[in-house]
Amino acid sequence: MLKSLNSWLQRYMPILTPLSLIVGVFIADIGNQLLFLVPWIFAIMTFLSSLSLNFKGLTSFTKYPWVILFTIAFLHIIMPFWAYFVSTLVFHDHLLTIGFVLSVAIPTGVTSFIWVSFCKGHLALGLSIILIDTLIAPFVVPTLLHFVVGEAVSINTTSIMIDLLWMIVLPSIAGVVLNELTKGKVVDKIGKPLAPFQKICLFLIIMINSSAIAPYFEHMSWEILWIIVVVFVLAVSGYALCLLIGHFLWKDISIITTFIFTGGMRNIAVGVVIATTYFPSKVVMPVVFGMLFQQVLAAQFSKILEKYKEKYKEKVLPQMVENNS
Repeated sequence: MLKSLNSWLQRYMPILTPLSLIVGVFIADIGNQLLFLVPWIFAIMTFLSSLSLNFKGLTSFTKYPWVILFTIAFLHIIMPFWAYFVSTLVFHDHLLTIGFVLSVAIPTGVTSFIWVSFCKGHLALGLSIILIDTLIAPFVVPTLLHFVVGEAVSINTTSIMIDLLWMIVLPSIAGVVLNELTKGKVVDKIGKPLAPFQKICLFLIIMINSSAIAPYFEHMSWEILWIIVVVFVLAVSGYALCLLIGHFLWKDISIITTFIFTGGMRNIAVGVVIATTYFPSKVVMPVVFGMLFQQVLAAQFSKILEKYKEKYKEKVLPQMVENNS
């Protein structure tokens, strides 16, 4: 039954994600009273997501150091710079700029591994990127925000670091260690049975945090529509840039596939937690709206990737079997 529920939730994530956002807006009064639960729900979700990870993935750093470093640079330098440029060009609101930068500066999503696996990417490399990016997030994200925010908004970078440590790093390490100690058996005993609850946690986080942007929907404006449009443009450009850059930098289609999904997806839930905890509600909008498109675009780019593979068959190297072992 749980397996069927998980499959159903996975299939309808592109629908359930924006639906959670809409429901959260309508029950804003309840959501405001449940905000204190979000960090705890997120820590549980991170722990469950990390049960499938292991330290073996870190060995990819010795084989593909430049791929990993470039992916991290793309996540935390190239895309934040691009988001800053686009948002300041379209809007003249510093709070929105902070929101757009935060929406792309957060670490790569753990769910990117699902798409890497589904599209036959480099699994070990994907695990390595996810794990390393997660571990450095408490240092990279607050530092980047400090430069973007400037003196316009006062933030406590130390508190953000601590929150990221116990919401992401510690649960991730606990999940990885448990996986290592049980030699992967924990995935079958706990990980897979509790997989639907991982997705339910995500929907709850979206629903509760949507209360922060509910007041803006009471008076729908062109500004909100433009925010959604820019969020969509940034999301599409993230995936597209990964495909374009990967085409010219690497010859192995499995590496390109991994780069597309780890570079295109984000752990948006943690961005929402940071935005709602440390910034005015206007900052939350670009981050939350990112949830509307992430899974849908991942599905679309998986189809684009299939066509790409057909066109560039010579990029498929014999080592692909080895890469996925």
